[in-house]
Amino acid sequence: MASVRQLYSQSVVYGLSTVVPRLLNYLLVPLHTTVLTNPEQYGVITEMYAYISFILILLTFGLETGFFRFSSKFKNNESVYSTIFYFLIFTSSLFFLIISIFSFDISNFLGSFYKPIYITTLAGVVSIDAVLALPFAKLRNENKPFLFSSLKILGVVINVFCNILFYLIIPRNDLYTLFPNVDLLYFVFLSNLIQNIFVLILLLIFTKIPKLIFNPKLLKSILIYSLPLLIAGLSGTTNEAFDRIFIKYLYPIKDEALYQLGIYGANVKLAVFLVLFIQMYRFAAEPFFFKLQNESNNKEIFAKSFKYFLIFCFFITILITFNIPILKYFVGSNYRHNLYIVPILLIANSLFGIYFNLSFWFKLSDKTLYGLKYVGIGAFTTIISNVILIPLIGIYGAAVSRIISYTIMTLLCYIDGKRSGYISIDRNNLKLFLLFLLFIAFISTVLLIYSKPLFSLIFANLFLILFIFFFLKKENIKILNLRKC
Repeated sequence: MASVRQLYSQSVVYGLSTVVPRLLNYLLVPLHTTVLTNPEQYGVITEMYAYISFILILLTFGLETGFFRFSSKFKNNESVYSTIFYFLIFTSSLFFLIISIFSFDISNFLGSFYKPIYITTLAGVVSIDAVLALPFAKLRNENKPFLFSSLKILGVVINVFCNILFYLIIPRNDLYTLFPNVDLLYFVFLSNLIQNIFVLILLLIFTKIPKLIFNPKLLKSILIYSLPLLIAGLSGTTNEAFDRIFIKYLYPIKDEALYQLGIYGANVKLAVFLVLFIQMYRFAAEPFFFKLQNESNNKEIFAKSFKYFLIFCFFITILITFNIPILKYFVGSNYRHNLYIVPILLIANSLFGIYFNLSFWFKLSDKTLYGLKYVGIGAFTTIISNVILIPLIGIYGAAVSRIISYTIMTLLCYIDGKRSGYISIDRNNLKLFLLFLLFIAFISTVLLIYSKPLFSLIFANLFLILFIFFFLKKENIKILNLRKC
């Protein structure tokens, strides 16, 4: 089907903006976990970026989706874009000013590992990130995936270059002369700030600074639409990021908490590839499904897209799980503990991806309060399960909590959404594909337990390659046809 091919081919293009940067950032993991030999230092990075993910949702107000929705409703896109743009400029600048003023108090509250300059620098990072969200959304809305991807990739290239410059090229003595009263950890944050400044300049060159058009009435309407998405985003980020915060405060042995958080944060990186797929799919799917809403064959396209997504999640979960014996070498030797927490996180990420697909029913029907309901329940479940499980089973409790939360959210969304008419699944060959993948997982697990990991790895990879050919044949998909989209 041409429309589904268009969605997934655009997902591949948008995926360049996610996969390539994440892979480049992934190359920093062995650098950081080698230079920062104490996992407590990586624990600081893990915790700070957990806070950033939460704050970024707050500062963007759910306005990306609001921009897509109101751009499709109103002919005067310039007014919509300009109103949101200058609103974000004001709120982000105000946030940076407040955090800078109270940076000493915040660093004292967090602990001795945290310096005020960390707080100020990261406030700059997240403030610019919030402003960047709208111009990037504009590129997506205008179907400019190549420009979108190029700027995303370039930004991470700058980040990687700065990390290499600070950690491998500039001599340490010169580095500390240039930046007195900081330690090696700071340059992770500084590199991120330099990246964002460069990307902001380039993005505004390509998207243009909009004319100063500010429509308070329009902004009010957009905020009313987006507010439930903002609250849903905050609650959703609780599911995604708060486990890393809870570990620091709930781990049963307090002196080891930050150390274990560093190990958890490094090992989470091994589950990154599934997150990449979900993110690249999201970038293409949001504007695509809004534009497809009034087409006569939209239900059929939704159903087929959901089936393919489900299969890809299973596929990637199995691929990563049984390649851990290779992937573990991408983190420093001090961080290779509890590696088999990764399959638990992969299952949780798959459930989140399924929930994202189901969530289109309330976005397309303007019933965004339902999203608030699901993620609110999910966030509450996350908090309760983390409080109970982390003291009992440590960082594994944080991973299991994600599964519990996303399972509940997915089931509730499916039950309510089934009545809407938007949710449907193309069941053609679905059971066959899932049984094939479960067979691969089962045999690979048996080989892993009762023989050498190498045998499990070889079996899983060979049969996953076989599955690809089987899937393409059964679905009558020709790879060359994707180039026509």
